[in-house]
Formats: sequence, C-alpha cells, structure tokens
Amino acid sequence: MKVKVVGGGLAGCEACYQLLKRGVDVTLVEMKKIKKSPAHNVDGLCELVCSNSLKSMDINTASGLLKAELDMLDSMVLRVARQCAVPAGNALAVDRDLFSEKVTECLKSYSNLTFVDGVEDKIFDDDFDAVIVATGPLTDEALVPAMKELFGSNFLYFFDAVAPIVTADSLDRSRCFTASRYGKGDSDYINCPMEKDEFIEFYRELVSAETVPVKDFENNVFEGCMPIEVMAGRGQDTIRFGPLKPVGLTDPNTGKRPYAVLQLRSENAQCTLYNLVGFQTHLRFGEQKRVFSMIPALKDAEFVRYGVMHRNTYINAPEFLDETFRLKNSKQNIYFAGQMTGVEGYVESLASGLVAGVQCFNRLSGLEQLDFTDCTIIGALTKHVSVAYGKYSPMNSNFGILRTLEENIRDKSLKKQKLSERSLETMKAVLKL
Repeated sequence: MKVKVVGGGLAGCEACYQLLKRGVDVTLVEMKKIKKSPAHNVDGLCELVCSNSLKSMDINTASGLLKAELDMLDSMVLRVARQCAVPAGNALAVDRDLFSEKVTECLKSYSNLTFVDGVEDKIFDDDFDAVIVATGPLTDEALVPAMKELFGSNFLYFFDAVAPIVTADSLDRSRCFTASRYGKGDSDYINCPMEKDEFIEFYRELVSAETVPVKDFENNVFEGCMPIEVMAGRGQDTIRFGPLKPVGLTDPNTGKRPYAVLQLRSENAQCTLYNLVGFQTHLRFGEQKRVFSMIPALKDAEFVRYGVMHRNTYINAPEFLDETFRLKNSKQNIYFAGQMTGVEGYVESLASGLVAGVQCFNRLSGLEQLDFTDCTIIGALTKHVSVAYGKYSPMNSNFGILRTLEENIRDKSLKKQKLSERSLETMKAVLKL
C-alpha cells in the first residue's frame, strides 16, 4: 500500500503519521528546500508562519474540545506541540523551531517514509494507491494548472475577504429585529439598528482602530472588496449608504426607520451562527471585538470567527469533497487536507490531515469509514467542508457548528459543558473505546 502526501505543513505531517504508524509506505513531497512561498522562512516541516499559539486548552472551549478529540485519535502533531510548549496561560503555544525539528524527527524515524524535496506539479499519480494534497493556503503556482484542470478555472479564491461571525444566542434580541428590506421575501436577516449618536460614536472608533499590516505579496488584493474601515475613511455616509444603509427597514420597537442598520445573515442551516454582512475587515482581532461590540445588539456578542483579508487559496470544497476529504465522483483516491479545504486555523488543519489519513487507510484496507457525526467538532468540520450551504467560506472550530442539544439550556457555560461532554462520549462510541 503506497500513498503520496504533497505538503509538509500541519495537515500533511499529521496525515503522514496516521498512515506511517499503520504500516503504509508514504512518500512526502515538500518544496521548501527548492522553493519557498512568500510566507515561509525555514526548511523544516510544520513551520508556523503566523502566531505560535494553537489557542485554548480549556475543554469547555471549542478549541480545547477539538484538542481533546484529537488526543483520542492519537494526533502526533498535537502531542509534539505539547512537548514544545512555552508559557502562554491557558493556551497552547510552542517554540516554533523546536516544534518543527521534533515533527521532522518523528516522521523521519519511520523506515517506511520516503522524503522528496521537490515542487509538485500534478495531482493524479498512477504509481500510488492514493494521493493526499495538503499544499496550504499559498499553494505554489506549479500545481495550479493541474488543479484548474480538475476543478475548473474558478475553483480557487485567491484572496480571502471574510466578515466576522457571531453566535445567535449571544445577540441582544431587545436591540434587533428580523426583516428583509421593503418586506420582500422571508425575514432572512437580523437587523441591528443604531441611533444617530450611537452610529457617530461607532464611526469615530472604526476609523481610528488599529489594522493589521498588509504583507508585500498581498498588495493590490482588495480592489474589488473594500474593508469596512477603508470605506468608512471616505466619510460617514459612505458606510451609512453602503453596508449600514437603513432603507426599506422599519424598527418595530420605534415604528421608524433607523439611522443606520447592520444586517446579520445566517451562516449555517441551524441558524446558530450569523455573518456581519459587508463587514470584511483588516482590523486586528481585539479591535474588531471592541469596535463592533459598540453596535447595541452586539454589545455581548460572542465572536466565533473574526474578519480576515489575506491571500488564501482554498477549494469550493462542498462541490468537490466528501466528509473524508476525498474527491467526489472519482475512481482514484485523491484527498485534500488543510486550509486549502476551507478549515481555518492550525489545529483545524491538522485535524483535517488526521481525518484524511485515517479515512484513506480505512478505504484502502476495505475497512468501514468512521462517522464522527456533527456532535463532535471534527465531524462538524467535515460536514462544513462537504455539505453545501450558501456561499462557501472558511470555518474554524466553534460550538455553533455542532448539532444543537435536545434540551434548551440558557446558561452559556453549562451549555458549552454539555456540548463538550456529548462530543467526547460520541467520540468514544465512534472509536469503540
């Protein structure tokens, strides 16, 4: 049994480990010694190019729960991360260089690994029983023609502009209302009104908030998708007659048209997550929380994903991938993993690699595919990747993507605890522990 893995990042390395420990002959192709992307600096595997933090370890947070699930599945990358931990409170942060060294050391200790320094330019390869492509959000241009041939010319989103997402149950319902403009269609939007003084205060903070520096290779990216703070810099009325326009809306609490309105659009079928429409932004995460929470309905909002605007190559995964990250409707075993599939974040990426590796082995061995269900964070992420719902955008781990509890629990802390407990029990059942 032979499998080729393309890409030595978090997803690729985790996929390799899951296959190697099961006795599969793995060829890992990594290009960094030959050619580095604009974001990479070192030759080692699993280079963390942004933060060195893998987020919270608290079991009652989505990130902590995901780590607990991955521990049950024997994630090598996560185990090594703990060995390389540096002080970071309740978060898991690592010494980047040591982390890369230890992951590389672990994989190269397997005699059934063949390591190839090279730039891959093809996806299908008849010399292997399966191929896992995990080339990351900065996939090299050499592989793009093969991907275009497979997915069509419009399969990639080269530049990612994503608005923040908040949980539905964290909204102040006394300060918002559901309606569509002019009463046309269903009341698909939650509308968050602002009075004139509230809007002016919000506007002042928005235009003075701190932004993330743009990297050299991201210049001239955002011409067709303007950040909300840039738009606001052109004057108050630019956003009040743009994303915050109140026309066609009447606030039932006042019987009048609001001065300005932020609209929220459902991000999932369960309507537990909502997108801030038109609020793509380059503000720092802390500034997004501070400034956007000035909108009255969002004063206590829980942000499960902050807005980002950066170069990010990802597939329209629900059209092409199934829940195992395998290419749909294909006779060949081609898998994709990592951020290019639309999972957002370090731990989410390694989780996708783990799933792809395990499910690939099971398929090649004639074993049953694991059904993690949407009661687990891992399962919910695989469903996000494989099930179409509106315009596809990247997603990180959060409680909003989990199947809702049968009981209605108002206490947020207790609700998260119950979701975590159900997730771990479900994972035990899936793994027959």
